[in-house]
Amino acid sequence: MESGSEKVQPTAASYAIMLLAWIRFGPASDTPVDVSLARHPNQLLTGIVDRQLSVTAIVADRVFTSSEEASQAIRLLSKAAVDLNMSQIVSELGQAEALGTQSSDPLEDVPEVTPVMRMRAQADDIVQEDGSVVSSVPQEEIPFNLNNLRKHLAQVLLARRVLPEDVASRQKLLEESVYDVAVERLKHEADLFDELGLGSRGLQQADLQKWMWAWHQKLKTRLEAEIQNIVAAEERMGKSPRMGPFLSLVKPEKLSLITILEIMRLHGSGGVSDGMKTARALLTVGRAIENEYKAEMCKRNNITIPAHSRPGEFGFFTGLGYRDLHARRVTAAKYMEDSEEWTAEWTQLLRVRVGSILVDCLMDIATVERTALDKRTGETISENQPAFYHAYEYVRGQKLGVVRLNPVVAERIAKDGLRETLHPRHLPMLVPPKPWVDYDKGGYLYNKSAAMRFKDSQEQQTYLQRASKLGNLELVYAGLDVLGHTPWRINRRIFDVVLRIWNSGERLGKIPPAVYDQPEPEKPANLDTDMKAKSIYGQRLKAYMQEKASNHSDRCSVNYKIEIARAFLGDKMYLPHNLDFRGRAYPIPPHLNHIGDDLSRGLLMFGEAKPLGERGLRWLKIHLANLYGFDKGNFDERVDFVMQHLDDVYDSAENPLEGRRWWAKADDPWQCLATCMELRSALESGDPEGYQSALPVHQDGTCNGLQHYAALGGDNQGAAQVNLSVTDRPSDVYTYVANMVERLLEEDLKKGDKYAKLLAGKVSRKVVKQTVMTTVYGVTYIGAREQIERQLKDRKDIPEEECWSAAAYLAKKTLSCIGDLFSGAKSIQTWLNLCARLIAKSIPEDRIPDALCEHRIRKRSGYGVAPNRIRKEQMTSVIWTTPLGLPIVQPYRKTKRKQIMTALQTVFISDPNSPAEVNASKQASAFPPNFIHSLDATHMMLTAIECLDKGVTFASVHDSYWTHACDIDKMSEIIRDTFIALHSSDVLGKLHDEFTERYKNYKIPLASLRTGHLMKHLANAGVTIHATRDQAEALGTTGLDDILTVSETGESAIAEHSSTSSAQTSSLLPEKRKRGRPAKQTVLETEDAETDEEEHEEEDSVLKDKFVDLCTLLPPLPKKGDFNVETIKKSQYFFS
Repeated sequence: MESGSEKVQPTAASYAIMLLAWIRFGPASDTPVDVSLARHPNQLLTGIVDRQLSVTAIVADRVFTSSEEASQAIRLLSKAAVDLNMSQIVSELGQAEALGTQSSDPLEDVPEVTPVMRMRAQADDIVQEDGSVVSSVPQEEIPFNLNNLRKHLAQVLLARRVLPEDVASRQKLLEESVYDVAVERLKHEADLFDELGLGSRGLQQADLQKWMWAWHQKLKTRLEAEIQNIVAAEERMGKSPRMGPFLSLVKPEKLSLITILEIMRLHGSGGVSDGMKTARALLTVGRAIENEYKAEMCKRNNITIPAHSRPGEFGFFTGLGYRDLHARRVTAAKYMEDSEEWTAEWTQLLRVRVGSILVDCLMDIATVERTALDKRTGETISENQPAFYHAYEYVRGQKLGVVRLNPVVAERIAKDGLRETLHPRHLPMLVPPKPWVDYDKGGYLYNKSAAMRFKDSQEQQTYLQRASKLGNLELVYAGLDVLGHTPWRINRRIFDVVLRIWNSGERLGKIPPAVYDQPEPEKPANLDTDMKAKSIYGQRLKAYMQEKASNHSDRCSVNYKIEIARAFLGDKMYLPHNLDFRGRAYPIPPHLNHIGDDLSRGLLMFGEAKPLGERGLRWLKIHLANLYGFDKGNFDERVDFVMQHLDDVYDSAENPLEGRRWWAKADDPWQCLATCMELRSALESGDPEGYQSALPVHQDGTCNGLQHYAALGGDNQGAAQVNLSVTDRPSDVYTYVANMVERLLEEDLKKGDKYAKLLAGKVSRKVVKQTVMTTVYGVTYIGAREQIERQLKDRKDIPEEECWSAAAYLAKKTLSCIGDLFSGAKSIQTWLNLCARLIAKSIPEDRIPDALCEHRIRKRSGYGVAPNRIRKEQMTSVIWTTPLGLPIVQPYRKTKRKQIMTALQTVFISDPNSPAEVNASKQASAFPPNFIHSLDATHMMLTAIECLDKGVTFASVHDSYWTHACDIDKMSEIIRDTFIALHSSDVLGKLHDEFTERYKNYKIPLASLRTGHLMKHLANAGVTIHATRDQAEALGTTGLDDILTVSETGESAIAEHSSTSSAQTSSLLPEKRKRGRPAKQTVLETEDAETDEEEHEEEDSVLKDKFVDLCTLLPPLPKKGDFNVETIKKSQYFFS
């Protein structure tokens, strides 16, 4: 019938019969029949779509005599639709699901989430025939990006209806390209407007979706012709590099849609109102085209994924799965040989040029109709205007190219603060992530993910690729797999409460209200006469408006979380992880994960439950006390605290909103409520110790950065402050500092100090906590002031206009109190900082002759003051390897901006991959915190791997480790063992040895040592440079005498480089200077870490061309104390 030989066309009933035959007699049935001509469901669905038959009519056909058979037909067609990338068919079958199955819907009794609304741009007033004016009624609408998310999640819910068990197929549907979903949505909405008829007054107001669809249609046609013209012109002229091949990689339809979506998404970004920076627009569009092409290639070459995992298997890929991974690698290798461009990284220049062609075409064709009322004649005037135009504006004194939106378009776009069009890869997974086997192979099944977020650092990527190729990252990959394979579920009880609060619009538990509920500052009566009163009112009004805008933005963010949580109710889900450049692990889905805020954490629980046991019940109570804020007593006191408040716990669990709301006063209210409910359920179960609990219980480090510093330096005093030592009660360094500050305030209060009076009794542990915590990471006075100002504003009991000055006063007091408190950590921090500053000033030995040669040629050629080529060669980043084998490269460089001429505008872009000198100040100041973060990441990874080995479920938020309550004791032992193993390996000694080996042929110009306070720091650290007696006498006037030592053996660490090639070259050049007058040479150097300003200084002739070996200057390691890290085994509050 399909071939036409029977002269009869197949109908819906024909396909229903064929499906029924496949169900009853197909290969998977109880009575399989071998019929070679039988049509596979995929072939049947292709025929159904080609003939434009309704799949709903087919599954509802009367040939299906039972609901079970109809349900099987729906599942078969849904699976075929996923295989054939037909998401619309899955949606249609989901809506028809009630016809074919009686299975319960997990969302059946869950109310819809009331979305954030904003006021629609007001329509023009209507002028009646009699001349009277009828005002238009303001209407509300859902912001564009939030609406997009809701529609995408609707697809997820429909897929669950028809494929409740087949999570692999649902995951494929989830990862389908967002652009495919968007084009169907835009087309549907445009068709809907046509059906409704746009003649009526109510629909004359222009609609964003209709505009975008009209632009898409025009741009698609324009690009087809444009790309053909470009290809023909390039072939005729032989132009290189060519743009045509890159523009031909993706179909014009998809090029058009990507360009429109990306440009609309960038609206209002980068500080440009009603538009965007041109350079950013071109780069973003170019990068989106590159990503979409690579995603298509991955999808085209995907390996078949097994539909179900067998119970007990750890990981989705096992046995056959790993062979599939190998096949995938072979396929990728084949394509690299056949066609390099699909795997090669595009350059910034290429992205800009591709983006400029597409954006230029869009701006050329995109128009909107603007309508206005002529006030003189009363007539309505309409005019077609460009939807986008380019212009220039000045930002901080620099001329900046921008793409602006027509005001009528700008009015239509939601200003919801969440500019990102949500991609499916931003959602959790329904199956365990693909194991990491290479730096870019792992995580999502069909979308490419990277194991590290590179921050545009090609250098970091190169080191990571090399380490992966050598097999040095196996433990890192194993750690990421453990984190990604931890199953999660949405806590339904918490979700129900959250949804009630959300839909009521009330402010509770850090959920912002639907309507901002704080009163606007009152305007003082003497506003026009009293300048101080006017200034105070202005500050308060500005703060009020900022908080009001933040309230809307925060509500949109919470809306995202609740929508995603609702879509995944009843499903087990997984969070694939990757690393930042320091090795810290983060979930890839950004909107709902356990690293998020208290609400996100309260909504999540483990996907698998375990019986509490006696110890688990105790830890559940301790966990509740910690979440409430009673975390500084000993463990027995915390248990007693919970038992004393058991009535409040029960009231919170049973009447979270109608009761006393004790939980809402907790430090972490939503997590506290979840624990109240879990504890009440356990106690009421009849067998508390046998109660199956899935709630994560935390073990947090005490100021974890300082814990690592204390262990590195063997610092007894530091160890006691952060619970590395054995104590009866937990030590709290934050409260200790807060009390010291309060004592200083009491002294100032006696002197009548204004701010001491304002802050007396208000310096809580919370106010100083962040400043104390970041002191060991090198926080500055300015940073401390900003941290404290945020805390003071949150208190709400200090006038807005006084917060900044009060924070400045308090920051000085706090930093002075900390003083020598962390002396042990300070010595290591200083050593790390000095090493980084020296490395950043070093040059590979083989680059010195060429640098000097070019330097002399430029100076002798009469070009004026020559730029210092030596400083330009200072491109050495600080690089180290973590104990797990992960190479870390600090990405801080002074990136160069390049001018690019495009069809649209002249734009300036910075190419992060072009060679650039390092930012020495940033390299030095960032190294201590980055190094400590790499250590805490190593400790976490070691713990994760060990937990897997011991059968303990594990999740982490950096230095907060989570597991089931019953496994806390096991995990606590693992945490201590891995910390001891890490710090028993002479971490600093190995770092020093690595620097000595890595930088053994690097030299530092002597002139570079005279900048800022570097000389003073080197002398204090005990650094010495051995020189001959003659050299020491010659250098005595240069300021280097503090670190110079006369060598007894006559050997010198100072080398002079004056290559013969440079001398010969310079001798061929004419003499430009006057006889008898020495030439002045200028050295450009970076200032010290505090200012980082480049300064001109006259180079002393004795320092010219003199270099010293970097390894000679590396300061000796700080002396280690006698604290024994093994003591941690007996410290019960180390992590608690």
